Amino acid sequence: MARSLRADARANHERLLEVAAQAFAQEGTEASMKAIAAEAGVGIGTLYRRFPTREDLIEATYRNETDRLCASARQLLDEKAPQAALRTWMEAFVDYMLTKRGMADALPVILATREGLRLHSRDALKTAVTTLLEAGIAAGEVRQDVAPNDILMALGGITLITGHEHERDLASRLITLLLDGLTPDREYGPTATA
Repeated sequence: MARSLRADARANHERLLEVAAQAFAQEGTEASMKAIAAEAGVGIGTLYRRFPTREDLIEATYRNETDRLCASARQLLDEKAPQAALRTWMEAFVDYMLTKRGMADALPVILATREGLRLHSRDALKTAVTTLLEAGIAAGEVRQDVAPNDILMALGGITLITGHEHERDLASRLITLLLDGLTPDREYGPTATA
């Protein structure tokens, strides 16, 4: 947003993005713009003033969901022990990916044409995971030899095979296995013995 929004306009903007994320996760990117506006409590004109095209709304939703997830890392560490914060963040990552999957048909084009969006997302996610891992290492709850990109790849794999809400329990069980592998008394890497 180039200019600062008034408090009510900012609230409308945030509510539109929240509703759009839910709609895209459930219905995909063909979700009704009119229904999104109505659910957010604004008129369709307000939606189109903020987001002139469907692609603009998808990009803003994707960016907002990424930023919210990444910002939550610090907040979680303020509220929980590092490993508990990491677990909660991993669970939120799965939910984030479900939202992203709902935008899957439109995101490749948007990521390719909106300069810097892919890099912004990758860097923000890596920074969030690094923050959580460093806190866990400092507390002795996470081993020191784990790369943030490995965690993101593992989480990506979990979401790839548990890509629907009805498989959410499986995702949580796999996160438990991943966290178990992060405990300090485990060996890591290709030299680990079975």
